[in-house]
Amino acid sequence: MSFQTNSIFCGDCQNVLSLFPEECADMIYADPPFFSNQPYEMIWGDGYEKRAFNDRWAGGIQNYLAWMEPKLRQSHKVLKESGSMWLHCDWHAGAYLKVLMDKIFGENRLVNEVIWKRTSAHTGEGIVKRLGTVHDTILFYSKGASYTFNPQYTELDEEYVKKFYRFEDENGKRYRLSDLTGAGIRHGETGKVWHGIDPNKAGRHWAFPPSRLDELEKEGRIYFPKKTGGVPSFKRYLDDMKGQLLQDIWDDIQPIQSQSNERLGYPTQKPEALLERIITLTTNPTDVVLDPFCGCGTAIAVAHKLGRRWVGIDVSPTACKLMAKRMRMLGAKGVEPIGLPKTVSELKEIQPFEFQNWVFEKLHGRVNPRKVGDYGIDGWVDLDVPCQVKQSDDVGRNVVDNFETAIQRQGKDRGVIVAFSFGKGAIEEVARAKNDMNLDIKLKTVEEIVKET
Repeated sequence: MSFQTNSIFCGDCQNVLSLFPEECADMIYADPPFFSNQPYEMIWGDGYEKRAFNDRWAGGIQNYLAWMEPKLRQSHKVLKESGSMWLHCDWHAGAYLKVLMDKIFGENRLVNEVIWKRTSAHTGEGIVKRLGTVHDTILFYSKGASYTFNPQYTELDEEYVKKFYRFEDENGKRYRLSDLTGAGIRHGETGKVWHGIDPNKAGRHWAFPPSRLDELEKEGRIYFPKKTGGVPSFKRYLDDMKGQLLQDIWDDIQPIQSQSNERLGYPTQKPEALLERIITLTTNPTDVVLDPFCGCGTAIAVAHKLGRRWVGIDVSPTACKLMAKRMRMLGAKGVEPIGLPKTVSELKEIQPFEFQNWVFEKLHGRVNPRKVGDYGIDGWVDLDVPCQVKQSDDVGRNVVDNFETAIQRQGKDRGVIVAFSFGKGAIEEVARAKNDMNLDIKLKTVEEIVKET
């Protein structure tokens, strides 16, 4: 599993990053599972499959930090000296992660703590004992003292414009007046007068050379006071302003709404506008953007649209396949996930819902969307044949016995059970069900599926 850009890697990012060369990424955006102890349900846009997404962390915050630290250290290793890392946190663990990032990057490497207002205010219902939570924190760190940064600007506040740009010229253009002299200015010429005015008499000098002042006068950029002997001022037009330098509170980017065209069904999906801002701020075209917790792939999708190279990593095979499909739809050529579990031993290690997804994909079936009250039916193969999936070895008689009841309840006389291996009792029970109840139950091993596909 060697490093290559415009690629999606399946696996734990700690392990995948350990195989990458040092300083290969220009920017990292990391949006790890939050320490929220909340179960999520997601629909992956296929109309059938409902998958459990679990970010519960047994053992408390220290266990979560122990899980995060080696991943963040590997991220630091692959980041270029001129690179930056953005770590997306929620209020449960943000303060702890900041201390951890300080330890890894250095206490003087925190550039900004960005507050993203991700939702509108809530109305309290019932008993309320805390303030509404409407923001996430995004920690912006640089690896070295010199890092890529492209300033961005937002529109000037209307009240600010009214207060400071209160003059209008004959064309209706707003401007403010700035001093043309100043003791702290070093780029002007001293010892010269302009229009008979010598600023040195007041211990100051011109902000511009007199030759440039002549040019500004012809452009109508100089304001001469009516008072005799008054010092002229510079007209600073509102149109010349780029806007307000982007601040560290972002309340102008809306989260993914239920009817948004961007929505893919991933519970923690972030809006493209958020990633576009982050990537534009701290990368240049052709730079490498890396996302070690890629989820549904918004970061790499935006990077691709902005002409950056990209690398996505996720432990979920389902997520990696979704990302690959998304990137191909954006025009990325030949994108297939690298490192998908293929062997029996690898399939034993993946999450149960990922194992189910693998089975039904290989058997061209569909997953039962019900996670509660599914009566032992995990999905269907061959259109309507009930199927149960067991991520275990030596499946016994009791599993087959319970499955018989489940398929009879559905009015079926056929079924399939998938597992790594079956015990003697299971094989005998299948034969008994065939002879006594005319039920056709097939026992299929994972090894058989691997060989077939």
